[in-house]
Amino acid sequence: MYNPVMQVSAEERDVLDGKKGEALRKALESIVRFGDAFGATELVPLDAGVHLVTSFGLSVIEPVFEIMEELIAAGLKTEKPFTVDPRPCDYANVAANLVERLVFDRFMYSKQKKYESQLAAVGLKDTRAFTCACYFDEVGNKPGFGNILAWAESSAVVYANSVLGARTNRNSGVLELLCGIAGKAPKYGLLTDGGRKATWIIELRTKTKPEAQILGSAIGLKVVEEVPYIVGLDAFLGGTLDQDARDYLKDMGAAAASNGAVGLYHVDGLTPEAVSEGKSLVEPGARTYVIDDAELDRVRSGYPLLWKKPDAAPELAFIGCPHLSRAQLDSWLERLEAAAAAANTKRLRVRTILTTAPDVEASFRSDSVAMARLDNLGARLSSICPLMYMNNPLCHGKAVVTCSNKLRTYTVARFFTEAELAGIVARGTL
Repeated sequence: MYNPVMQVSAEERDVLDGKKGEALRKALESIVRFGDAFGATELVPLDAGVHLVTSFGLSVIEPVFEIMEELIAAGLKTEKPFTVDPRPCDYANVAANLVERLVFDRFMYSKQKKYESQLAAVGLKDTRAFTCACYFDEVGNKPGFGNILAWAESSAVVYANSVLGARTNRNSGVLELLCGIAGKAPKYGLLTDGGRKATWIIELRTKTKPEAQILGSAIGLKVVEEVPYIVGLDAFLGGTLDQDARDYLKDMGAAAASNGAVGLYHVDGLTPEAVSEGKSLVEPGARTYVIDDAELDRVRSGYPLLWKKPDAAPELAFIGCPHLSRAQLDSWLERLEAAAAAANTKRLRVRTILTTAPDVEASFRSDSVAMARLDNLGARLSSICPLMYMNNPLCHGKAVVTCSNKLRTYTVARFFTEAELAGIVARGTL
């Protein structure tokens, strides 16, 4: 019998004593032990569905499948429907040759079909609930301000905390599922008022609006897992948290979360808590990091080039990591058309994949005019995870270009700004 350090209720004690079944006991004990390790004071109820990071039937994670089977056998499901990260493959829209498909299907993601059936059995929202941007209106797992969550997926966590003002820690894979089944999460870190205080002030002094991905990278590399309070960005984004601002912050946050481990940031005059509480969110003695154009250039110049042939012609481009919103899809369509016209071509000269949530993809495909324009360019639309696709070792020799700092960080893909990338895929050259 486990004796927790944190305070537990009588009902939680009964579960920990096994009075409601062995599988639920294991689930709750795992949560409590995790919370104790981080100094949690108690368990608090969840206000919205969890989001899982493990969306892939990777053959080497057999213990995950075993845990799922035990939960299913016990008849356990999450209290609320949940969403999960994107699928790894989409052969209809992201072509793979026979050898690549063999690696994907036989050696890497051989358990995909089985795992998806397990996810459905324990509470998956629906067959379209595979996206890293579960907070899109079209997807339906968007928490409200102050809602307590138990999410994994770094880009979703930082967006929920920062842009929506919800509260979730950066949970590990499977733990978030167990929290969803118990309906509770350990209270520590970003679930507490103190844990949401900023220990860094970011002073933005650039002459123009910085590239979201590079700004996020700079912040993440400097503050790592601490909370930054960003001053000066609202001047470029405007005083309202409109769609353009949310899309910008989505991409900036994803870079900060992957190049560092940022789970929450505040933007002065813009994000919900910064609007309501202002600089009272900043801890006394907070350190200051000044970001100007020279600093952004320095950060970008430090990105390693991992291509086997540095001068190779680009052969594949991924746009959308994290997944693109519908507004971003429309914007990219216009940008790519303009780039093609400037390059005096009707079709892009690099195979280009735009990725988005399945529900957003369905919405875009229902727009016959927009789809015809995208098809005319030769670009493809998919809802896969580019990162999972790139994890195929056969992709390591490919010259892949991207405007995603997250994809650049975790794979051999080469980073370019959005404007640079549009020109590259239209010309076919760097």
